[in-house]
Amino acid sequence: MKKTKVINSDLSRVIATMGHFDKLSIGDAGMPVPSSTEKIDLAVDNGIPSFMQVLNNVLEELEVQRIYLAEEIKVQNPKMLTAIKKRLPDTPITFIPHEEMKKDLVDCKAFVRTGEMTPYSNILLESGVTF
Repeated sequence: MKKTKVINSDLSRVIATMGHFDKLSIGDAGMPVPSSTEKIDLAVDNGIPSFMQVLNNVLEELEVQRIYLAEEIKVQNPKMLTAIKKRLPDTPITFIPHEEMKKDLVDCKAFVRTGEMTPYSNILLESGVTF
């Protein structure tokens, strides 16, 4: 559910159409996206925009009740895991295998591709409600 400030028209549209329990994914430049899932490609260059820049922007408008991360992030990218936990300290996290996360993209409203070039910088955001 929209809150305030995403200016990318495709991303804003997707957020505006989300309902309770719908999912939106944000990920690194290398995440394979099923052809049936809308891809909003924001990547411009290596690291531009970063995963955290896009996540922070989306969180300005999307109410999130749960996040899903790849189990592999714990060992392969603990810095990113720390940043995500710091940004969403009270949001429950479910860890799933990366292969399962790739399959779950089929059920997402969209996948937002960033310029992030660090491993396992992918997240599924489950929409909550604002009331």
